[in-house]
Amino acid sequence: MTTAKRTRRTAKSKSTPCPDCTTGQVSESFKVGARSKRESSDRQEALCLTCFGTSHAPTD
Repeated sequence: MTTAKRTRRTAKSKSTPCPDCTTGQVSESFKVGARSKRESSDRQEALCLTCFGTSHAPTD
C-alpha cells in the first residue's frame, strides 16, 4: 500500500478588481479620414493599460 503525502492548501488571496475595466478591455473611439481626422461614432476594443488585460488591480 502506498501512502500519499498530504499537503495543506492555503486560501488564495483575493485580488481587487481593476478600477478602469471589468474584463481587461476598454472601449475607445477612433478617428477616421485622411486629413481632417473626424471622430467616428463606432467603438473598438483595446487592452486596458492599467491592468494589462488581467482585470485585477496592480499591486504597486
